[in-house]
Amino acid sequence: MWGSICITLLFLLITAALAGCAIAPANPDNPSIPNGETSTPNLPDEEKETVSPPAEEANIPSNPPVEYKTAWPDLTVTSSSGHLVNSCVPDSLRDKATTLTTSDGVHLSALVLGSGTKGVLLAHEQGYNICSFLDMGVELADHGYLVVIPEYRDHGASQSTGDTQPIDLDADAALSELARLGAERVFLAGASCGGSTAIIAGVRQELPIEGLIILSSPAQCGSHDAIPGVKEIKVPSLFVFSPGDYGGSIEKHVRQLYKASGAADKTLIVDKSGYHGTDMYHRGEEGEKLRSELISFIKAALD
Repeated sequence: MWGSICITLLFLLITAALAGCAIAPANPDNPSIPNGETSTPNLPDEEKETVSPPAEEANIPSNPPVEYKTAWPDLTVTSSSGHLVNSCVPDSLRDKATTLTTSDGVHLSALVLGSGTKGVLLAHEQGYNICSFLDMGVELADHGYLVVIPEYRDHGASQSTGDTQPIDLDADAALSELARLGAERVFLAGASCGGSTAIIAGVRQELPIEGLIILSSPAQCGSHDAIPGVKEIKVPSLFVFSPGDYGGSIEKHVRQLYKASGAADKTLIVDKSGYHGTDMYHRGEEGEKLRSELISFIKAALD
């Protein structure tokens, strides 16, 4: 009899022990995690509060490619996604090409480099092309900025129209693209008439302007007057010219813009290279020093 009682007691003890060690059912959202536990069970409570799922990337559709007559067909190639782009752009960057459409229906070739909420517009001078600012654009993108470099109408792989006057609309289109891609503020930089129109377009769009760089830009480019716009720009501004450029007329114009500037923090740089626009840092003896100053100025304004 005592043997039967011992066996019964032993059976009851084993059953109770198994019941106490039972495994909780799996969490239906993650079968590897027991129900009632979080994915970070060993973190202190104060650290658990900071854990959140990764943010979803914004799904911004690309601009569709468009067929049109380019300004310089012999220097135009097609990117892998079908966008027309200047052949000066290296193969490794041609997939960054896109097509912008201005408010008057003109199609522009453009490069979009980098990403983020800090936007930079780089606007080339007339007679030049999208590669004028390409080296700066790549460096800025590597530093975490969203850069758009438009190729203005009647230049390179952009549409041939026979009328270069409405280039302020080209700057408008580039700034709109920055906003569409998520830029929350923008730095304006341009050479020659590209700088003039960057000012004009910059003050009439909604993105806050964080800084301005002008390289050899005229106060008036054709029918476009940049003086009223530069008066409205109160943020750090850098104006660069070279004496003797266009017989000294560019110095006069840049000094007019500098004097009219509404910025309290403004700097006038006299580059002695004798070159115009981006050629001052591409071809001047102290070009690398100037380029470094320009990059540092942009970073200081946006960071």
